[in-house]
Amino acid sequence: MGKPFLSPRRLKWLKILVIMGVIGAAASLFVAFGPPGLYAKSAEPEFCAACHVMETQYETWFHNGGHRNLRCVECHLPNDNPVNHLTWKSIDGMKDVWLFYSGNVPERIQLTAHGTAVLEENCRRCHAQLVSMIKEDRRCWDCHRRLSHLTTGAM
Repeated sequence: MGKPFLSPRRLKWLKILVIMGVIGAAASLFVAFGPPGLYAKSAEPEFCAACHVMETQYETWFHNGGHRNLRCVECHLPNDNPVNHLTWKSIDGMKDVWLFYSGNVPERIQLTAHGTAVLEENCRRCHAQLVSMIKEDRRCWDCHRRLSHLTTGAM
């Protein structure tokens, strides 16, 4: 008779992985929905501006009349479905926390390739009727420069 698939050593590691997965999922659910209003608060621009490295971006958003009524997450996170939104909110949030507390925040904050694609998709989704009349392959902010955090308001 052959060796069993789940040897005692493999069974031990499987149990550890399952326990770690359950703890991770419980911690994620608690952080997302546990503390009163944390999920809702983390969608507000003031939450993003709480890190001093984002103050300038907050100020430029605040002084940009056209999109001042939108929250950061409406432009900077995927909004195609709630699962994708929550997944990227978690990924981007943890990345930002890591960069901030490790002291590795770049001097000039720039969008990643993924962030650029998400932002462009959200522009086109909100302005679909207008975009349908335009046959351009450029990014929206190539022409609408005043929408950029770099060229608006206090910057």
